[in-house]
Amino acid sequence: MKSDSAAIKKKYDRIAPYFEGLEAVMEGLFFKNWRKRLWAKVDGYHILEVGVGTGKNFDFYPAGARITAIDFSREMLKQADHKKARKNTSVELNLMDVQSLSFADNSFDTVIGSFVFCSVPLPVKGLKELYRVCKPGGQILLLEHVLSSNAMLAKVMTLINPAVVALFGANINRNTVKNVKACGFASVRVDERSGDIIKLIEARK
Repeated sequence: MKSDSAAIKKKYDRIAPYFEGLEAVMEGLFFKNWRKRLWAKVDGYHILEVGVGTGKNFDFYPAGARITAIDFSREMLKQADHKKARKNTSVELNLMDVQSLSFADNSFDTVIGSFVFCSVPLPVKGLKELYRVCKPGGQILLLEHVLSSNAMLAKVMTLINPAVVALFGANINRNTVKNVKACGFASVRVDERSGDIIKLIEARK
């Protein structure tokens, strides 16, 4: 796990200064609206964002909430810190791996992440950490791209996945909904507006 995490971390450290530019087209066309939908579902006061990256979600943070955000890439966090200062965003940024969170059990009302678990070497381990730090009755909100349910497209995604991982550290053939359901949540649902590849997942502890 450590070696896999280190390798992926290096990839994100390397692309951090260019990350927003690399995703600019997809962000404008698709991801921004999905982020807005995701953050509209947040409730509670103490919020944890995992995989904060360069701070793409800062514009959607709810007013009056106490927000903590983590990422395992030091260089991505540097970009987020610059944006935090530029936008005057109220958030506590921490260098941390989602597979080993240093927060106490039952700490957060909502735990939220967008396009994170494609890059986690042991996704179920990371999801169990989210369960652990979420308060009883609290929620996990995830926006993820997943393996297509179309058999032919799924084969293509699996075929090219090693190349995508080598370049960007992200897997495009994860079954994140199934992984969330394996982690003991009281309920798991997928937002009805979700498509075949992009899923907005809501889980309650």
